[in-house]
Amino acid sequence: MRYSGIGGQAVMEGVMMKNQERYAVAVRKPDQEISVETFDYPGLVKNKTLKNAPIIRGVLNFIDSLVLGMRTLTYSASFFEDEEAEKKKEDPVKAEKKEKREMGFTVCLSVVMAVAIFMILPYYLSLFFQKFVTSPTVLALIEGVIRLAIFVGYILLISCMEDIKRVFMYHGAEHKCINCIEHGMELNVENVRKSSRQHKRCGTSFLLFVMIVSIIFFAFIRVDSPILRVVLRLLLIPVVAGVSYEFIRLAGRSDNAFVNLLSKPGLWMQGLTTKEPDDAMIEVGIASVEAIFDWRAYLKEQGIEDKKENRKG
Repeated sequence: MRYSGIGGQAVMEGVMMKNQERYAVAVRKPDQEISVETFDYPGLVKNKTLKNAPIIRGVLNFIDSLVLGMRTLTYSASFFEDEEAEKKKEDPVKAEKKEKREMGFTVCLSVVMAVAIFMILPYYLSLFFQKFVTSPTVLALIEGVIRLAIFVGYILLISCMEDIKRVFMYHGAEHKCINCIEHGMELNVENVRKSSRQHKRCGTSFLLFVMIVSIIFFAFIRVDSPILRVVLRLLLIPVVAGVSYEFIRLAGRSDNAFVNLLSKPGLWMQGLTTKEPDDAMIEVGIASVEAIFDWRAYLKEQGIEDKKENRKG
């Protein structure tokens, strides 16, 4: 059985799990039943050469994650619309077109806002230090520290919101389910509960590494024009995202001591973006995994492989 690692996201009162080109969304409905739906998502770019090319695949994966994230959030939120809104629903075809337009606009706006807040704003704030610091390298380091402070501050701020706290609990359930499988345990509430809520392939780790890698890359921008400096930063963002993705991909597959050390800051950040889920949330996570991944067959295959290795030894 081919396994390249399942991944997921927390959604409103639920969990999305993705395995290759299929994903499932499990949502705990207001009546406490679990609704599970599976969908196909081959990605925005179909060319397999591009999708597997180092650096480029990281950029494509990031864009796909944004699109899929918005799609699954919209889907999960639909279970909590009030009855009047349900009655006033438009024609399905028109509603779908409208939803795609709104989703496209929201994704674009999210990217623009993220770039403005986490990339451009730190640069302009760092300019206040030019009166005291002349070294471009030190200024780039100060810009990076400001960027990290804004990022951590943002996470701390949203974690105070009750709805976000529940999303972070579902985020914890998602990680625990994946860790349970990857550590060779049967996928049940008891085993998931005692699994770790930290995972090296997490999007939180990816975003933090984007912040760190940007410090290194932006330090090499040595031009006099402030406008050109901003333009070069914008042009380097896809490269930064691609390099960060390659590291997260490596970290998810490696137990190298040095790689584990570099992964520590991301795992620490996950202490903020994941919370301990209750059993009901774990059940939702399990439902989303089982909809797109045969974990029993995977564990059985792993057992067969282990026996073969033992016989060779």
